[in-house]
Amino acid sequence: MHDDGCFDEKTAATYDADCGLADPRSIDPVVNVLADLADDGPALELAVGTGRIALPLAAKGIPVHGIELSSAMVARLRDKAGGADIPVTMGDMAATRVPGLFSLVYLVFNTINNLTTQEAQVACFQNAAAHLAPGGRFLIEVGIPPLQRLPLGETTLAFERTADHWGMDAFDVVTQAFTSHHIRRRNGHWEETAIPFRYVWPAELDLMARLAGLTLEARWDNWQRQPLTATSTQHVSVWRKPAA
Repeated sequence: MHDDGCFDEKTAATYDADCGLADPRSIDPVVNVLADLADDGPALELAVGTGRIALPLAAKGIPVHGIELSSAMVARLRDKAGGADIPVTMGDMAATRVPGLFSLVYLVFNTINNLTTQEAQVACFQNAAAHLAPGGRFLIEVGIPPLQRLPLGETTLAFERTADHWGMDAFDVVTQAFTSHHIRRRNGHWEETAIPFRYVWPAELDLMARLAGLTLEARWDNWQRQPLTATSTQHVSVWRKPAA
């Protein structure tokens, strides 16, 4: 699991902008779905980060608690309006417990991939399930591994090429590990970063959910709840804990 080594102050300072996450048009649909699924109950965000989702969700009247490993990301959350009001427990989202039960536990923007082993991803599902009240939901947003775009034998895939940013993923199809490489131009200088991840298939996530006592309730292509298709590049999936 990444700590401040990957998500340090330098990364946290530009994280929302670099990832294209600051636009309300990308935030409002997420918050609307989460608020609906929470059904007025409390929500727990795993890897709450800079609070880009937790803050507007709390503004809708949903009590939100966060778990986060990076102190630098939490510092950015605290700097935002209302950020001091979001309770955050520092620790690994695969193991850290917080008091109480929640109607919704959620993990967005590919963050399940930050857990770089299958064991850690399984543990994350188990930890989420342990925080859910009966009938509660666990939601994940994550990309579908783009391996069908790789020619046979190739291991690298460029996903963005602009004047100021080059992005490329390098895959190991044996271990499901991949590294996301970024080269960005800031203030006339080029900066390079590389972050390790583990990709995971929808069917594998369903098995992890089953091991944690959860069942699939819904799977969509996007936050507008459109159906998943054979060419979908991401999915939003919801699993539910039995009510009894």
